[in-house]
Amino acid sequence: MTEILFYHMQRQPLEKVLPSLVERSLGRGWQAAIQAASEERLAALDDHLWTYSDESFLPHGTDRDPDAAGQPVVLTLRDVNPNGASIRFLVEGADLPPDAGAYERICILFDGTDQDALLRAREQWRQAKEAGHAVAYWQQDESGRWNKKA
Repeated sequence: MTEILFYHMQRQPLEKVLPSLVERSLGRGWQAAIQAASEERLAALDDHLWTYSDESFLPHGTDRDPDAAGQPVVLTLRDVNPNGASIRFLVEGADLPPDAGAYERICILFDGTDQDALLRAREQWRQAKEAGHAVAYWQQDESGRWNKKA
């Protein structure tokens, strides 16, 4: 059973939250896939993961790269898993992949200030529960720490 975690971002933007979650995943020895819904977001994430910190970067490629299978992190717009990722991050309302059960964990990150994103996350929660996945809901407190709410 895949664990599906919903991250309700209210205090920090995706560009701040995503790199730290991906770093933790790589620290576990997991390969990661990040799926966006638009070419613009994919390109912005591609640039951002190289430059998000002065001390670090996240090595990655896109599913279009010839060496995607060897990348620790792959960015994609499609429901492919060229690097055999154990964890998949869905941003910008990207759909749950048809092979959701093949992952250890799926993280759905959504903007809590966007009503459409909230509605989409609720629909994805329902879909994940109906498919029998273990789901959890995480929300940031005032200090920016994540607290499990459900």
